[in-house]
Amino acid sequence: MKRLILLAAGVLSAGILSAQNYIVVNSEKIFKSIDAYNNTIEELDSLAKQYQKQVDEKFAEVETLYNNYQYQKASLSSAARQARENAILDKEKEAQEYQESLFGQEGTLMKTRIAKISPIQKEVFAAIEAYAKEAGADLVLDSSNNPTLLYNNPSVERTQQVIDRLKK
Repeated sequence: MKRLILLAAGVLSAGILSAQNYIVVNSEKIFKSIDAYNNTIEELDSLAKQYQKQVDEKFAEVETLYNNYQYQKASLSSAARQARENAILDKEKEAQEYQESLFGQEGTLMKTRIAKISPIQKEVFAAIEAYAKEAGADLVLDSSNNPTLLYNNPSVERTQQVIDRLKK
């Protein structure tokens, strides 16, 4: 059933695409051709490693507290055990919240990534749009990381032209 639906979608797509002027670009290759993008990615990777080190330190503190607790558990009263267990759980929760504040969807790293990458994305997409209008294309397909693009004729590939436009 899935194959039939995919076949029908492919036939319809082929019919639509044959009636339109289209070009294919590889956005990943375009981005990687931009020094500012590569430098930003390196900077973000470095920042992520720094943040990960801080998170690892917080979790190492939790592990140390837990190991010390396990070692001393037998000599503690039940009230002291409960207090230590609560302290360990609080410290673990604090470490998880810190990790989320750095790496989560609303975290520092994501906000920094958006702030630094967005201007480059806008520039690339504007260049693709300008090239498409200049070439009279009705449709632009991105061949990077697209599992549904099974084949593209090299004659419709315009990645290098977009890169050249960006470098002007």
